[in-house]
Amino acid sequence: MSLEPKAHDAREPMPGATPGARDEQADSARTPEGFSHTPVMLAEVLELFASVPAGTLLDATVGGGGHASSLLQALPTRRLVGLDRDPEAVAVARASLQPFAGRAIVRKARFSDLDAVLDDLGVGELSGALFDLGVSSPQLDRPERGFSYRFDAPLDMRMDQSEGDTAAELVNHASPERLAELFALHGEAGFARRIAAAVVAARPLRTTLELAEVVSSAVPAAARRRGHPAKRVFQALRAAVNSELEQLPVALDAAVARLAPGGRLVVISYHSGEDRLVKQRLLDAATGGCTCPSGLPCVCGAVPRVRLLTRGARKPSAGEVAANPRAESARLRAAEALAVEAPAQGGPR
Repeated sequence: MSLEPKAHDAREPMPGATPGARDEQADSARTPEGFSHTPVMLAEVLELFASVPAGTLLDATVGGGGHASSLLQALPTRRLVGLDRDPEAVAVARASLQPFAGRAIVRKARFSDLDAVLDDLGVGELSGALFDLGVSSPQLDRPERGFSYRFDAPLDMRMDQSEGDTAAELVNHASPERLAELFALHGEAGFARRIAAAVVAARPLRTTLELAEVVSSAVPAAARRRGHPAKRVFQALRAAVNSELEQLPVALDAAVARLAPGGRLVVISYHSGEDRLVKQRLLDAATGGCTCPSGLPCVCGAVPRVRLLTRGARKPSAGEVAANPRAESARLRAAEALAVEAPAQGGPR
């Protein structure tokens, strides 16, 4: 059954879509076994999108379709475009969104390519955009993907295993300075150089458990008692292998630019590097990039594009963390698009 999107109402196909095209089919025969995922902070996401204007939602990291299917069920007059670069996730999302055929479409694409995909589908403004960053539970739990330090597997970590360099190529060829920079960016500032030096000394490293052991041995015992030291190192390598922090600002800015007035952007991140970047991009959109001194009226002509909906980052409830411990590190930020008027000609607003 094809997932034919809509541009106007539940009866009209989205411009640019080809009904019945193989690329848009929810092909359950290709659905990977055991790929199920509990969407994080779902209640908060549904609350934030409850009042968005009519139109099309974007799930820029659709995964298994957990957030997407809940949004489509809660908002029966909205349409949705889902993106994911992982072919397995795309197959699962297409299958899970079959009940919403005619209102949803899934494309294999990086979220930084959202402009090209939406243009191809004939979608202009968005009523909302969701980014649930990081790696999903199904990806972590499939040893052959190489995302987890709990299983012995090749060091891969690519979201799309058909392209790009693997984590093994990165740890075995990057300079110690580059590795230390990556580890520090993702929360290992205190031991980044020690870990990087240990990795370089242990080369070649080929498997996840080899790397996890090297990292663990490089960190003092007291630090190991606070949690597995490989967690942040694996996050850093995954982000680097998939160019996540380079693509994220491009995608966030593109999503903000597409939001209709009253449309909302919701971003869930899972480590400090991601959250810091999200905070910076949303603050820039909320101030319009104003360069005037704090506390003084703006005279530089900056035009705010959004208002922030969260004071700081929202965290999952204690009940959710108890039910799904992997949600504990989630941090949610959100913003709402303003009706932006162009500055008058001849000077700043």
